[in-house]
Amino acid sequence: MISTAARPYIEASVPVLREHGLAITTRFYARMFDAHPELNNLFNMGNQASGAQQQSLASAVFAYAANIDNAAALTPVLDRIVHKHAAVGLKPSHYPIVGRHLLAAIGEVLGEAATPELIAAWAEAYWLLAGELIAAEARLYERTGTQPGELQPLRVQRIEREGADTVSIYLQTADGARPGPFQPGQYVSVAMEWTEPGQTTPRRQLRQYSLSDAPDQPWWRLTVKREAGTPAGQVSNWLHDHVKAGDVLPVSAAYGDFTPVIQGDTPLVLLSAGVGITPMVSVLKAVAGLNPTRPVVFAHAARNAEYQALQADLRETGARMPALRTVLFHEQGTTPGVDTAGQASPYRGRMTLEPVLTGVDLGQAQVLMCGPLPFMREQWAGLLQRGVPATRIHREVFGPELLDHLL
Repeated sequence: MISTAARPYIEASVPVLREHGLAITTRFYARMFDAHPELNNLFNMGNQASGAQQQSLASAVFAYAANIDNAAALTPVLDRIVHKHAAVGLKPSHYPIVGRHLLAAIGEVLGEAATPELIAAWAEAYWLLAGELIAAEARLYERTGTQPGELQPLRVQRIEREGADTVSIYLQTADGARPGPFQPGQYVSVAMEWTEPGQTTPRRQLRQYSLSDAPDQPWWRLTVKREAGTPAGQVSNWLHDHVKAGDVLPVSAAYGDFTPVIQGDTPLVLLSAGVGITPMVSVLKAVAGLNPTRPVVFAHAARNAEYQALQADLRETGARMPALRTVLFHEQGTTPGVDTAGQASPYRGRMTLEPVLTGVDLGQAQVLMCGPLPFMREQWAGLLQRGVPATRIHREVFGPELLDHLL
């Protein structure tokens, strides 16, 4: 609980952070990486280059200040942060580094407005938050039976092309076993090392990929999209261009709080776009194994049929789920297609909710979504307008999140 002395300064910071938050987080990362270049191996430098990570941290700091007394709003956000931290191996020793440079950045950007009282209030708030995260991360490491940053060597069993820009990589242990348990919707980190031209010290980067198959399979499957440009697509493109059957990849345990309750018989609506289909297929296949008669709507948007990944999985799963209704949206292309239940050709254009929610009991349905942030913002707003409570809308974000719903 924030102290009564610090509370007025945190509350007064909300409009200040709205105006200067991005400048503060940009300065924070510049300071920290200059003082601790080894942390370049821990943070996603593609997100740094695009500015996405700076924006995400700014929105997180703002959301924390704006919801300092709203534990119900902050808890799910903190849970998500804990899993992302564990996936990259964050340690308690990293928190003093982050705190020191974040508070210094606040002082540098705000200048005279950063009074000693304001900095002291934010130091108190930071360490309250850090203490919660450190404790939660310790519990998560204990549950997964891993140490921070621990990776296991997994053998590439096979690689299958899924579409024009996606491949599926099947991973097993050296003795051909499943690498470990996971829940539908979870992800793993994959580590890559390479040496830049003219450099002698290797660079290391971690990237997170959703597990795209059912948890009961004797493998872990990653479905990876080729990304245009670098450094954003550096690891994904390396997996496309260089990995082959028999190779060994360093991979983390499975993490992620997007783990929906797949048991039960209430309607389930799965919304995805692009490579956001990967956790949704894992959820769908898990539901098919537990309750194949459950009413499910699987709605997916892709550029066209050529770029729609995991089509064989949808056909196979649809054959086992009589109450599954698949609704496809293709932005391009005129070739007719039939969905997995044989009900309709894909709609032309971006996803709209009218055909998706036809016949769905919105008073009971759970909605899961995954895709680019603009896609999820649009669907989130549309669902709320139709009366679906936010508590029954769950989303998985690839990369930094801007926490729009808390701002």
